[in-house]
Amino acid sequence: MSDSMKECLQLQLLEMEMLFSMFPNQGEVKLEDVNVLTNIKRYLEGTREALPPKVEFVITLQIEEPKVKIDLQVTMPHSYPYAALQLFGRSPELDRQQQLLLNKGLTSYIGTFDPGELCVCAAIQWLQDNSASYFLNRKLAYEPSTQAKPVKNTFLRMWIYSHHIYQQDLRKKILDVGKRLDVTGFCMTGKPGIICVEGFKEHCEEFWHTIRYPNWKHISCKHAESVETEGNGEDLRLFHSFEELLLEAHGDYGLRNDYHMNLGQFLEFLKKHKSEHVFQILFGIESKSSDS
Repeated sequence: MSDSMKECLQLQLLEMEMLFSMFPNQGEVKLEDVNVLTNIKRYLEGTREALPPKVEFVITLQIEEPKVKIDLQVTMPHSYPYAALQLFGRSPELDRQQQLLLNKGLTSYIGTFDPGELCVCAAIQWLQDNSASYFLNRKLAYEPSTQAKPVKNTFLRMWIYSHHIYQQDLRKKILDVGKRLDVTGFCMTGKPGIICVEGFKEHCEEFWHTIRYPNWKHISCKHAESVETEGNGEDLRLFHSFEELLLEAHGDYGLRNDYHMNLGQFLEFLKKHKSEHVFQILFGIESKSSDS
């Protein structure tokens, strides 16, 4: 037995010990010859004259995303790690073409290691980090009906009434929440305060919950409009962003900051955004044209 062969077999035993510590459960590492490691040890100790068989085994890997399994078949030539390791990954979830691509990528990666480097553990890590894309590619290529299936969402528009809105910190909170949640609409400050928020249902409901709590008592949702959509809802929006609406106030109250907003101007604003119908809902009075 040459010194180089002895070194190779010792390194193979070392790597197998590492693998059994990584996969301690029975059946995770399946040796083709259950006695092969014992025979290698006997050969190294000199109690066996014949060269032992090659180490061949299969490791079953559980890939977390997507939830699939890959069997990695490994053969260690007697002169490994100075000779190339033989690897092949297979999964019933992959067709032949994707399986070939997976193994081509794996072989290419292992080819970057220098002679003498152990690489089974590295191959396992590569599969855990990179195999998901091969399953995804197969799904995109061979399951177009699944990908094309439309997803329905609920587009919601909420009309919110408050007795007044003029505190700076509250106004800032409303604007910040609106922009963070990808909703559109407006916040009319003053007395009364009106908020319109529109977007996907879950975003609008989170907006409503966030601004209302913990202690905003004089506020209510007067009206809500919803519609099912299979798109992104952009064609349903009446507003292009979420902004603060500042209108003229009636009268001059000095530093009291307690003023009534010009509802005539607000009605014109609603008309421009095809929302005249909510005027009566919000204030309990019928809308009238400013020139009538």
